[in-house]
Amino acid sequence: MPFHHLLYEKNEGVSIITLNRPKMMNALSDEMMTELGQLLDQIANDEDIKVVILTGSEKFFAVGADINEVTKISSSMDAHGFATQVQSLLKKLSNLPRPVIAAVSGMALGGGCEICLACDVRIAAENASFGLPEIRLGLLPGAGGTQRLPRLVGIGRAKEMLFCGDPIDAEEAYRIGLVNKVVPLESLIDEAKKMAMKFATRSPTAVRTIKNLVNAGMNMNLEPALTQESCCLELLFSTEDQKEGMKAFLEKREPVFKGR
Repeated sequence: MPFHHLLYEKNEGVSIITLNRPKMMNALSDEMMTELGQLLDQIANDEDIKVVILTGSEKFFAVGADINEVTKISSSMDAHGFATQVQSLLKKLSNLPRPVIAAVSGMALGGGCEICLACDVRIAAENASFGLPEIRLGLLPGAGGTQRLPRLVGIGRAKEMLFCGDPIDAEEAYRIGLVNKVVPLESLIDEAKKMAMKFATRSPTAVRTIKNLVNAGMNMNLEPALTQESCCLELLFSTEDQKEGMKAFLEKREPVFKGR
């Protein structure tokens, strides 16, 4: 399927999605979001893909919603439709049954930052910056920013970013736990691929189960979450991957997982 605003490649179980609206600094237009949703559906149904890397360009990951489209929102009903669309897209990204690594260089602002928050892991280039500037327009981040950010960095730091609207640099993002690591710009994609290949060698069934458990557990009390964890562990003991993993360990070799 051809895309106008995305570049897509896959190799050895790892797919790379590149946001590609260079003249608009990767602003998230309706068409780009529709394409991304379609591609995520395609990936979800492709068993050959084990890990996804989501990235942008050198100077900008994405600068948020396309202002030309946002200015057309003239009523609460329009705003509801817009928020529903972007939240649905990022929920699809967050729940994708594959690990998703955001490889971020340049600006990740507004909706661009919220896309990063919906990914499982974030790697930042040294020139990356992250911010939720909606407060400067008398608005709030409507694609999960007020909910995912505090779950990631804590309530106090999240409120500071949300109330101020000022961007933070890569080192500060790492310090507060917004990103997992900071790397030189020239090695960003290589570092993301290295991490992706490591994830790809693990049992796809176990990885998918862990992702689902962590996501669901964030919205549960501890006791029912632990019960759910036990149930999932029991199910994994019935898989071929578990038997292969144990056999490989005893034979002192690398396992060959098949996702079954």
